Order: sequence, then C-alpha cells, then structure tokens
Amino acid sequence: MTKFGRCAQIRTLDVANGEGIRVSVFVTGCSHGCKGCFNAAYQDPAYGDRWTDAQTEALIAALARPQIAGLTLLGGEPMENLWLVPVLEAVREQVDTNIWIYSGYTFEEILRDPAKRALLALTDVLVDGPFVEAEKDLRLAFRGSANQRILDVKESLKTKSPVFRA
Repeated sequence: MTKFGRCAQIRTLDVANGEGIRVSVFVTGCSHGCKGCFNAAYQDPAYGDRWTDAQTEALIAALARPQIAGLTLLGGEPMENLWLVPVLEAVREQVDTNIWIYSGYTFEEILRDPAKRALLALTDVLVDGPFVEAEKDLRLAFRGSANQRILDVKESLKTKSPVFRA
C-alpha cells in the first residue's frame, strides 16, 4: 500500500469547484489559516479519513463516467499533501481528464518548491492565492476572493510566469 494522507470528503458530482460536472476531493491539512476560511475544519491534518489505494481506484472509476468534466483538488491545502502526486499519476495513466487545484500558495511560490512543482505539473488549472476575507466577492466564478487567479498551468509553466485562463 502506498502512503497517503487524509481526505475530508469526495464529491462525485460537483458543479461549484471548476467547469462542468466534476469529481472534487477535499484533502485535509493547511497551514495558511485564512481568516474566514469556508473549510476551517479541514485545516487540521488529522481530520478526515486516511486515503487508500481503493479510494484511488474509486476515484478513477468516478472520473471515467462520460458526464464528468474533470477532477478538482481542494481542501485543506493540496500543495501540502504531496501524497497526491502518485494519485494524479494514476489518474493521468488511466483517464483522459482535466485537473484543477485550489491552493493558497501563489504560482510563484509553488515554482520555488520542487515538490510542489511536481504536483503542479500534473494539473491543468490552478486557482492560486490565499482567501482574503476583505476581498471576498460571491460574484466571482470559481474563486472566493478577488486576489485569487485562475491560471492555465501548462502555459504558465512554459513561460515561468502566470498565464490567466481564458
């Protein structure tokens, strides 16, 4: 069995966290401590259930359904859950899907950390930056505060600078 972290919930039909109908995995553990975090309980790395190889297999099966547009990872902080790398590698090997990650780290911060960069390289879209309660705007699509950016990861990695998603 591969060593994995924890997951608070899996939504197999989610329309709130990325484009289309998605499978969303909420990991636990986050050191940002954003004021007004909508998942404050998920900041605790001991919260939730341990991820297993069986959950990886179930995730892949859920993503293979024709109505599913992709996978979203959020939490908690995916970039502090690097056990996700082999999970995403397995997903990439078996399913043609797009992957979004929500992170309180900025693209620039992630680039400076090789381990986080490895997880980023397996994704297509990054919603980056911490949630800032003073910039909260419920009218924004797929983000909680105006400082957060929706980035095209492949193009951003090519240019080594943030490229906004069209």
